[in-house]
This record gives sequence, structure tokens and C-alpha cells, in this order.
Amino acid sequence: MRPLTRLTPSLVLATALVCVCAAVAPAQAEGASSPPSKVPEAVGYGGAVASVSAEATAAGIEVLRKGGNAVDAAVATAAALGVTEPYSAGIGGGGYLVYYNARTGKVSTLDGRETASHTADQSLFLENGKPLAFADAVTSGLSVGVPGTAATWDKALKLWGTTSLGQALGPAERIADRGFTVDQTFQDQTALNQARFQDFPATRALFLPGGQLPVVGSTFRNPDLAKTYRELGRDGIRALYQGDLGADIVRTLQNPPVDPASGWNARPGKVDTTDLAAYQVRQQQPTKVDYRGYDVYGVAPSSSGGTTVGEALGILNHSDLSGLSSTQYYQHFLEASRLAFADRNRWVGDPSAVDVPTRQLLSPAFTAARACLLNPDHALTSPLAPGDPYHPTACGTTGPAVTETYEGPSTTNLTVADRWGNVVVYTLTIEQTGGSGITVPGRGFLLNNELTDFSFVPNTPGVPDPNLPGPGKRPRSSISPTMVLRDGKPFFATGSPGGATIITTVLQVLLGRIDRGLTLEQAIAAPRASQRNATTTAAEPAFLALPELSGLEALGQSFVNGGEIGAATGVERLPDGRWIAAAEPVRRGGGSAAVVRTRR
Repeated sequence: MRPLTRLTPSLVLATALVCVCAAVAPAQAEGASSPPSKVPEAVGYGGAVASVSAEATAAGIEVLRKGGNAVDAAVATAAALGVTEPYSAGIGGGGYLVYYNARTGKVSTLDGRETASHTADQSLFLENGKPLAFADAVTSGLSVGVPGTAATWDKALKLWGTTSLGQALGPAERIADRGFTVDQTFQDQTALNQARFQDFPATRALFLPGGQLPVVGSTFRNPDLAKTYRELGRDGIRALYQGDLGADIVRTLQNPPVDPASGWNARPGKVDTTDLAAYQVRQQQPTKVDYRGYDVYGVAPSSSGGTTVGEALGILNHSDLSGLSSTQYYQHFLEASRLAFADRNRWVGDPSAVDVPTRQLLSPAFTAARACLLNPDHALTSPLAPGDPYHPTACGTTGPAVTETYEGPSTTNLTVADRWGNVVVYTLTIEQTGGSGITVPGRGFLLNNELTDFSFVPNTPGVPDPNLPGPGKRPRSSISPTMVLRDGKPFFATGSPGGATIITTVLQVLLGRIDRGLTLEQAIAAPRASQRNATTTAAEPAFLALPELSGLEALGQSFVNGGEIGAATGVERLPDGRWIAAAEPVRRGGGSAAVVRTRR
């Protein structure tokens, strides 16, 4: 990853002011020699798109310009990210989508999370009675869940879109055929995976041309993925869930095509064609909390994003953050995160397999009981015991503390709005950077390692773990695409990659925009910290350089350098009808924001 440049408050403000006047990224050029430019903020009419990739954002803008709606553009953007961000997303993975329907005023969500095989059980990651080492589990067929991304695209288009899957895939197919320009971030991410990519001939051939890292400034083409997209567009998702493409996926994960000379033991996976055929995207009710008079919607379990962000907001509803000093603001943010993660780790899993107290975790009675523990004068000691959402007691806890399990920090997020007022925020993933490391031969995409989001063994002895593997079960996620409405209309939407840090990143963006008076772009650019019920808080170098740090340490907060945290995007509707598209100015090489027109 590219080192993080320090972002002081003055630099954040200056960046935002400059970006208001930036030019809109142009549509995809005829070849990769003239890539679209990246700007972190754009303001205008006719719709908006923000993602980490200039080519992907341009693909979404192309669809909007041709009359497509936000869902059409979101699928086009996501498919393009599968080309330009192949280590973070693609049809080998899954994700969660939140949609605001301007006609009905309703918010809906799609759970396109990957699932375990129907033959999986709690021993999925045990070998000789002991849990596998994480590295052994990740780079194997055993980590691969049934992909949900293609089914999510198809479901969203059929429910709310105006175009066919084939038409939505068109811009991404062209990018894959013609290529895109390799930047430093793409090369750095390849370098992080170089050793394990070498072990799989198909992965090596695609991502390490000539056995070397792709050169910055060179053109990266993926004709196999273009062909795969054409097949999906022609035959529909049955090609993946019931056809030849699915058969190739199953063959690959059950017999990982590893180079024998590597010596790597790529353990076979359990997912089979029956699992593919049985896969269903879940259309379900979002989580919803009232925060300062705004309606904040998120995704319900199997992701823990909506419940954990929502619980933290419920806790903070008991404090006036706008009137606090910066040190006290951060103290409240960190402590609310600590408390919410203590409960998330104990209670949240896949509701189809375990009882998840979604309503209770977000109830005013429970969040008030947890807010009782928030001490402005001293940090709580982690790991902190969870509360009992079924029987909330002021300042009460129940049972021992439950720590978090590891989640890969990759993933990607996009936000889209259209001229009719529809909004989509969509986070998609293949789990950690590079997923399982296994490319489906001849198909041009990597398979996920999402099943490593399960607990390999019960996280805390004697305490029920809602996130153990099980047949057809979805592993717990932290993905947190979030929609904020004001008086029933879109205010802004945001989301981020980053594994478990997604939750704290989204929370920090929400607080920055609603409570601290930052613009959306400033809230996205601000230095980040992530407290997840741990003894130390992971923080970016820019956060560690803040003048408030010494005050926070005096309150008992302890920090460790967490490197770069997240890569958020967002869109916001202004009162005059304009859209703001906002993305990162620095993180992950900078994001790409664009609008259809800068003027009416």
C-alpha cells in the first residue's frame, strides 16, 4: 500500500475546497493509454458516482448519461471494479447493497454474502482436532464460499433496474478487453501477494506477466474476464450457478490448480454444484436507527455492520458531540465503538442459523444501558464484557469478554445516485487482498476466501459463538453500506472497505458529517482510528500526529500504528438538487468522484 500522507484539518479543508472546482472524470477512452483522471470530489446534476477506480466511476457515469438509473450504474461500476480492483472484488466474491427508491421513499437491502457448503460443519477449519493456521486456511479451496456477486447484480437489476445484465456489463467488458493503466496501488497490492500468486499457474500467468510484477504505467488486459462477462451477459447468471462457469469454479476449488514444484498444500474446498444451484440472494429489511433526527439505515445480519454502527449511534445519542472539545469527541467515538464491538462479537452471526437479537441491540433501552458505561474522564478496560440485549440493565454486563476474530482488510465500496433521486451504496469483496489467491483457469477472476471470516473454534471457551461454520451458513461480515435520510429524502450515503475497520470508518464519517460540521469529502479524508474492544486502538499515522493524542492518552486511551484504514466513498444530495460525489483524496491511491453534468 502507498504510505499515508498526513492530513491535518487545514489540509482536509483545503483539499475539499480545491476539489469542488475539479473537472469531471471523462468517460472511458478507446484504449488504456488515456485513463480517466481521478478527482476526490465532484458537484453537479444528473447523477453521481464515487468509487476507488477512475475507470469504474466512468463506467457508471456512462450508464447514467445514457439514461440508466442508479441500480444500472451501480452494477456497471461494480463489474468494472471486478476488472480494475480484482484483488478486492469480482464475481468470485459477494457483498451487500443498500438501495433508496425515490418513487416509494423506501430503503431496501440485498445480502449477497458468500455461503458455506451444505456439507460444512463446525470442524470446517479443524485438522487432527486442531484449528488450521490462518495462512494455511486462506490460500486454499477450503476458504472459498459460494460466490454471491453475480446473483446480487442480477437480483438488483430485476427488482429496480431498467437494463439487462448484459448491457450493464458492457463497459466493464470493454475495459477488460482494452486494458487499464497500472498504477502504484495495483503494483503494491500485487507485490503483497507475489509469493502465493506464484504457486498457482493461472494466477501467475494473469497477474505476474513474465513472472514479474506489472509495471506502473503499463496496460493490464484481462481477455478471459471479458469473455466471462460476455457469457454472463448472454446466458445470464445460470451460467455461474447452473452452467459451465459454475462447473469451472467447483473444479478449481475442489482441486486447486497449484504448481507441484511450489510444495504448497492447497487444501480442497467443499462447495459443489449443488451449493451453487441452491444459492439465493436475501432481500431483507434494513436496520434503522434515529440519530439526531436523521434516519440511518444499514444492513442487517449476516453483516454486523448495521447493528454495530447503529448501536454506537444509539449510545452516542446520549451525548451532544457538537458541543464537545475535539479530545472529548474522540473519547466518545472510541468508547462507543468499544462498547458496540463488545456486543457485536458476542451476539451477531447468520440469523438463518443462530438467534441474533438485531432489534434488541438497537433498542433505546439497550443503548441507554450501554451508554451508562461511557466515561468521559477515563477509557474503559478492554476486552470489555458484552451487555445483555434481552434484559438490559444500566451499566450491566453479562458473561466473559469476547474478542474479535480476524477479517481481511480489503474489499471495495461504491456509491451512485441518479437524476430521479434513487441512491445505491454497495460494498463488495473477495475478503482479503487477493482473496484465496486462486484464479479460475481461463476465466480471469480470483476466488474469495470469505469462509475464513468464520470462527475456526469457539472464540471464548464456554461462551456460545454465533459465528462458527455450519451448513449453508453465511460468515459474519463487517460490511456497512449506510444510507442517511432527512425528512424521508436522501441526505447522504457512504461505505468503505477495511475488514472490521469498516464499521469504525463508516461511524467516523457519519459523526464527522452530522455532528462535527465537516463536508462529506472532509469527513472521508479525516484521519482515522479504529477501536474494536481491544487493549489498543489502531490509528493512522495522521491520527497519531493529532494534537489531541496526548489528551486521549491521559484519559487512558492507548494507540498503535494501524497503517491506512479504509477507502470510503459517498454521495450527498444538496438542497438545490445538486449531487456531491466524494472519494478518498489519498488512501488507496486516491478515489474517483464524478457527476453527469456540472451545470444544468
